[in-house]
Formats: sequence, C-alpha cells, structure tokens
Amino acid sequence: MNFSNQLISWYLQNKRNLPWRSTINPYKIWLSEIILQQTRVDQGTEYYYKFIENFPTVNDLALASEEQILKLWQGLGYYSRARNLHFSAKYIMNELYGEFPKTYNELIKLKGVGDYTASAVASICFNKATAVVDGNVYRVLARYFGIHTPTNTTKGIKEFKQLAQQLLDTKNSGTHNQAIMEFGALMCKPKNPICSNCPLNDSCVALSEKRVNELPVKENKIKIKKRYFNYIVIETEDNNTKIVKREKGIWKNLYEFPLIETESLIDEKQLIEQQEFNTLFKTGNITVKLFNDSVVIHKLSHQHIYTKFWIVKTQILTDYTVHWKTVKKYPVSTLIHNFLNQYKTNYFF
Repeated sequence: MNFSNQLISWYLQNKRNLPWRSTINPYKIWLSEIILQQTRVDQGTEYYYKFIENFPTVNDLALASEEQILKLWQGLGYYSRARNLHFSAKYIMNELYGEFPKTYNELIKLKGVGDYTASAVASICFNKATAVVDGNVYRVLARYFGIHTPTNTTKGIKEFKQLAQQLLDTKNSGTHNQAIMEFGALMCKPKNPICSNCPLNDSCVALSEKRVNELPVKENKIKIKKRYFNYIVIETEDNNTKIVKREKGIWKNLYEFPLIETESLIDEKQLIEQQEFNTLFKTGNITVKLFNDSVVIHKLSHQHIYTKFWIVKTQILTDYTVHWKTVKKYPVSTLIHNFLNQYKTNYFF
C-alpha cells in the first residue's frame, strides 16, 4: 500500500467530525481555512459557527460592515485575516458576479489567500490536483522522508511543495490533502507523536534514525521586538470615556483607549510629563491611578507588548462622548478585551 493510500485509509477511520468536513461549499471551506490560519481547531470551530450564523453566504459577508466583522472576529488575533476576508467577499460579489473561484490560479488572486489556502479550496471543493503544504504537512514529510532542509527557507518551501505534489493522489486530491493534514495534527504531532501506533512507522526515516524530535528543521527565529504601551483609560464625571480607531499596524481599524507608547516602562510622574498626556487634559483637575499592579505582557509572533493601564478621572469634557455602557460594542484587540473584562465598574453591562 503506497503512502497516499495508507494516509487516506487511516484518515477515513480516524478523522475528527468537524463542521466544514460535511460540505464542499467553497465559501464555507474558504472561511474555515482563513479562520484556522494561526488558530487552533477547538478555538476556530466556535468562530466558524458564529460567522456562518451571521453571514451564511459570501454575499452576506460582503454586505456586512468591517466593524461588524472585526467585532465577530475579536479574540482570534491576526486581524488582517478578517479585513482580507471582507475585501475578498466584496471582490467576489462585485468583480466575479458572485461566482466563487474554482481553480488554484483564480483562488490565489483573492486577498489573503496564499498557496496553502488556494490549494485546499481547489482540491477539497473542486478536486483540483494541487497539494497542500502547511505546518502539519511539513512535519509529516520531513520526518517520514528524513528531510533536513529548513521549512522556512525558499529552498525548503520549493522542495516540500514539489514532494507533496508528487505524492498527491490526483483522483482523490481533496481527501488526500485532508488526510495528510489530519495525520500531522493527530498522529505525527509536534510533541509526543504517536509513533508506536503509526501506520507508517515501518518506513519512517526519522523514527528509524531516532531523529523524530529533530525534524522538521527551521532556521533561527526572528528577533522579538519589545514595545511599551500606556493606555489612558478616562472616566469623566458623566460616565463617558474616550476611545479611538487605530489607523495602522496589527490592530488597524480596531478601537482602543488613547495610547502613549514609550521606549521603556514609565511611572506616574513620567507619564504626566508626556506631551501626549497633557494634550488630552488641557483643562480641569485630574486624578491618575495605575490599574494593573504588574505589567501586562501581551505576546505576539513578532513582538511583546508591555502594557500599563492608567485610570484617569476628570470632569465633564466635550471631547469625551463615548458612554461606558457602549464601550463593549466596539471591536477591540484581545489586550483591550481582557482589560475590559477585568475592569469592573458600575458603568458596564
């Protein structure tokens, strides 16, 4: 029994019962694949259900406001995925007249769709013979064939894609692709793979050479950047506050409290000396108190954000018109969302 047949046989007996596995609707498969980028299946499933309930078709998604989509996406992170999803839905409806792309070359033109997603949708929905390569596939192929080429290099990406394409069962492309991904997720796991019960264990190079934990290989990780955020959480006498829409960066178009970014951690005295702080409070008396006793460290893939939330109470000011009761209606980052859940005041809920 060859490599593909063994994987498919294992898959048909062991696959998880996931909601997007019961359909070949390209909108639903595309949606699930975008959600599952950088997201665990158990977390992503909840969001998949929410999106299907609120936007059952690509047209419904296209007609939604970006704010609605970002609010529904809240907590998933990597918000550019949601913005690209919305952009592509509008593109499909307006430029393709509602006709979902069917081929790899058409799918990859969608904003936010790369080689993996285009291959997944094309093969699962339309049985196009194009192999998927994701983290699970890299791991299975690297271990089984004993490949030491780093997966995050141009050479590695090309080598693994070519190998995956050679191994593909072209008559059952969608099933083959789902099988190898599921095998990597459940059997050939990053840590503690189940080698003893693996149907491929008699021919796995990494297992025979006792190098399972060494593969796949990745080149050195990028340097993590440290950033220091000071959020100014305003409470006015009439229960209003100030939030602003972020215009750029990872949290573009999400809302947040006025932000003062500094080069290092600062104390209250240093905060009050900041020009941005004084611009916020040109008149009136204020009181300042640090909400979190210890710095909140929010870790992202490329940066760690060290955050302090400063509670500032002040008089009624015309610039601050967002009532505290409405704050949670706005789409915000996980960092702000977690703060709001902790910050219990009688203005909320």
